[in-house]
Amino acid sequence: MRHCLAKIHLWLSGALSKLARVVSQISPAQARRIALAAQGFDRARPGGLAGSEPVAAPGAGTRTLASTVERLGILQLDSVNVFERSHYLPLFSRLGAYNKADLDRITFGRNSRYTEYWAHEAAIIPLRDRPLWHWKMDERRAKNENDPMDWIHSNREMLDWLRAELRDKGPLTAGKIEHDANKRRGGWWEWSDVKVGLERLFAWGELVSVGRTRFERTYGLAEQALPAELLNTTVSKVDALRVLLARGARAHGIGVAGDIGDYYRIKATPAKPILQELVDEGVLLPVTVPGWTSAGRPQPAYLHRDARIPRKIDTAALLSPFDPVVWDRGRALRMFDFHYRIEIYTPEPKRIFGYYTLPVIIGDSIVARIDLKSDRQNGVLRVQSAWNEKGTATGHEARIAQLLRDAAAWQGLGDIEVVNRGDLSHSVAAELGVHLRDRPPRELPLVTEPQ
Repeated sequence: MRHCLAKIHLWLSGALSKLARVVSQISPAQARRIALAAQGFDRARPGGLAGSEPVAAPGAGTRTLASTVERLGILQLDSVNVFERSHYLPLFSRLGAYNKADLDRITFGRNSRYTEYWAHEAAIIPLRDRPLWHWKMDERRAKNENDPMDWIHSNREMLDWLRAELRDKGPLTAGKIEHDANKRRGGWWEWSDVKVGLERLFAWGELVSVGRTRFERTYGLAEQALPAELLNTTVSKVDALRVLLARGARAHGIGVAGDIGDYYRIKATPAKPILQELVDEGVLLPVTVPGWTSAGRPQPAYLHRDARIPRKIDTAALLSPFDPVVWDRGRALRMFDFHYRIEIYTPEPKRIFGYYTLPVIIGDSIVARIDLKSDRQNGVLRVQSAWNEKGTATGHEARIAQLLRDAAAWQGLGDIEVVNRGDLSHSVAAELGVHLRDRPPRELPLVTEPQ
């Protein structure tokens, strides 16, 4: 029996070695298609465009939403809602129109199978994955405890009071906690001491999010909100990182070490030996991609063994600034030759492309960027600017116009207006059959709430 197992092991090792040699080099175009397929852009959409033509469909239901979240593994949260909050957009990009209340129900509702943690930035993750983050909770607590200047050292009474308040009253938002210290100490971004304390306890894992009210997190004691077996499950840091790195590689399909680690914000030093172990086990295959360089030298890349290499990607999508396809700006530049900076914090006179520009994917390329604003009061989707990407093919106006119609319908907006800003604005307005606005409407203030 042992002899047979040894022969099987040798055969598998040889097969994996041959496969690695066969795919030792991936072209940049193949890499783009691999990455987009891994993110679900090779599939027909139940609620929107399946390819180059509109498809009448009922839209994605909760089962499809849940399976898509599972495939992504993570939905990054962001409070800006000038067009739409970020965590809704990856599902719209991949599935087309769906009911946002359905996503709210499965992610923030009672008996949800999801929770929140700092798994990339603030993010929605499967509840069962929480033990994979216990190491990070412990490290965050240790970092705060070991910093003599940290807020906690002069506010331990506040932390104890918050624990007791939530134990006695149950889950609460920061705004519902009655305390003299629950006032901002400065501008909008200056948290109150109550909010700082809640966030420390949340980062340490003592508190969990049990839902959201107008996007404000509702905090509850983990010991009251979660089953004991979940709280008491122990996963070593090394084992957790192994799982997370393998998932990051599968979610990206292909990437350099930094790409794979960044999916779950894992630093290079602990990631490096684990990536090598995943190579040794055949989970990852070392490859090179021409043009993927660092300091003039080729960057080693990794192909996940389950990655597909489609012959063609036929998709049309608006991406959130925090979509996994583009959230790592270095990867977006390397993969799509797309230099991307969000400009919501840039003073208006210094903005190049616009306040909240969304990348536009057609096929396997990012071909444009469009600045969108949902004017919900007037029922208008405002295209504040529209720009072609230099070096990409033109002629995508019809598909972009359909994307905008889909987005307006999904947002419940009846009209679309296009501002005369950007080299794509004229042709998009013509395709939509609307007149260009000569002057953009007054900038709306940043609409945001505490995470």
